[in-house]
Amino acid sequence: MNVALVKSDMTQPQDRLFIGARARLPGAGPVAKVREEAFGDFLRLGLPHRRLEQWKYTDLRARLREVAPLADAPADTNLAGAGAVLKTLAADGIKLVLVDGVFVASLSTSGANVSGLRIRSLRDALDDATGAKREELLKIASGEAMQSLTVAMATDGVVIEVADGAEIGAPLQIVHVATRSESSTFTRSVLTIGRKARVTLVERFVAAPEATTYQTYDALAVHVGDGAELQHVRLMEEALDAVNICNASLTLGAKAKVNSFNLTRGASISRYQGAVTFAGEGGELATNGVNLLAGRRHGDTTLLVDHRAPGCLSRETFRSVLDQQGHSVFQGRIVVQPGAQKTDGKMMTRALLLSDEAEIDNKPELEIFADDVSCGHGATAGALDETLLFYLRARGLPEPEAQVLLIEAFVGEAIESIADDTLREIAVDAARRWLAARD
Repeated sequence: MNVALVKSDMTQPQDRLFIGARARLPGAGPVAKVREEAFGDFLRLGLPHRRLEQWKYTDLRARLREVAPLADAPADTNLAGAGAVLKTLAADGIKLVLVDGVFVASLSTSGANVSGLRIRSLRDALDDATGAKREELLKIASGEAMQSLTVAMATDGVVIEVADGAEIGAPLQIVHVATRSESSTFTRSVLTIGRKARVTLVERFVAAPEATTYQTYDALAVHVGDGAELQHVRLMEEALDAVNICNASLTLGAKAKVNSFNLTRGASISRYQGAVTFAGEGGELATNGVNLLAGRRHGDTTLLVDHRAPGCLSRETFRSVLDQQGHSVFQGRIVVQPGAQKTDGKMMTRALLLSDEAEIDNKPELEIFADDVSCGHGATAGALDETLLFYLRARGLPEPEAQVLLIEAFVGEAIESIADDTLREIAVDAARRWLAARD
């Protein structure tokens, strides 16, 4: 492949990143061309910085400096370490495991006996020379730098197809396990849900104890067919000094329903960027999130909801709990296109500051190009209610326990949106572990 290389000193290590990884990247022909074009876009744009409006609060050029080298494929010792981590997770359902960016069939369950479900690794799909338009699995609508980098460097992922009318009773769990330090992983997964099908998708990001200062880059593309339903739960629990930069794009057909929840607790720098498009009339979206950040950790949630069809409903509810010098960012934008009449879109974000040094940046936006809509947004930030603290302490609770009760109640509204009881308990347990480790 011929890649036009930028000659500045800052981009030289990034050039070597792609050149050194090409032999390990699946797909030839049109797939390789897509990769080449995507990496060219990344070189042209460079790491995002604060002069870009969407990255104003998360300056990767200053915070990250450069992308770490691609992680080696997992060896037996890495697989053993990943297996030990998996035993600590509640893993009901169909488990799809990616270790250091590589799909591992021996640690996964195939789902082959589930009617209406087809699962392949991204590597197999891209290497399948008989696959029509396999390069479409990598293509993205946006030319944003980090999405382009993930497309160019993706070593693996999963491709999931749910047939029309299928109801997958067991959750599909994509588990990302990091076992190597000072390296990067790049993954991309694609989920296609047929008409009137129902499925639950769980994404988990975890690490072996020996993995430190690594970087995770992931992309998820979802198409929800007409009348289909998706429950989506994402739990990001990376090592405390890791980097997690992920993006998700969801397209909803007519009368499709999506209920999504994201929990961030871990990683020194994280950004979850989502783009939701209503492509059919009568779609519904409920998306909720919780950021739990302490120390000097930085968590960014950036969400675009694009109403392109009439009669759609969207609800966004986000909570942040910040201690010490934790920094949370929420950027939410609702766009109502011309002709998307009867749109009902609302977003609300609240932050709880447990320290005078904690920081929250909220940036809700509405762009409305239709006249028969109901849209609104709100944002609040504050400390624990001293009156409620006094009330609980007056009834014999020590102050730390009283604080925990109030914090659990604060994040509970978002966590309660998870429909599956088991998954809800997993999210509650993750929040409690963060609270227990605060000091």
